[in-house]
Amino acid sequence: MIVEITDSNEKQTIAREVLEALTDWFEVEESREGYISGCTDWTFLAAKEGQKAIGFLCLKETGKATVELAVMGVLKDHHRGGVGRQLVERAKEAAREKGYEFMQVKTVKMGMYEDYDRTNLFYISCGFKELEVFPLLWDEANPCQIYVMSLKNQ
Repeated sequence: MIVEITDSNEKQTIAREVLEALTDWFEVEESREGYISGCTDWTFLAAKEGQKAIGFLCLKETGKATVELAVMGVLKDHHRGGVGRQLVERAKEAAREKGYEFMQVKTVKMGMYEDYDRTNLFYISCGFKELEVFPLLWDEANPCQIYVMSLKNQ
């Protein structure tokens, strides 16, 4: 079940529980804490199994017509079970409802790390298209791949 969370404390609790369980992707504590504190201002969707959050996704506005999938995490036990896809589908609906025309997401460029290659393939399978790579946005070891998708006529 995908639900929108509006309570700031609940957003941070869910984000902390999920991101701290996914240190393969969210290894840098400073970045992880940035997502946890930032999520209070973003559209926050949680995937729940009963009362337990098993994943979440946050959207933040990056322009008048564009929203960014700023952070997303699904507990490892639930990878490849459709939870991430459900979160992205609900995020697309939420973004369209709020009048956005485009969604973007940033990740590490394909070919750098196996875990991120799976992430790239996931975003592509959800309908994102490659826009551009910024080799030094984060650092040399983590070139930033930006994907975009149109939210019109979907």
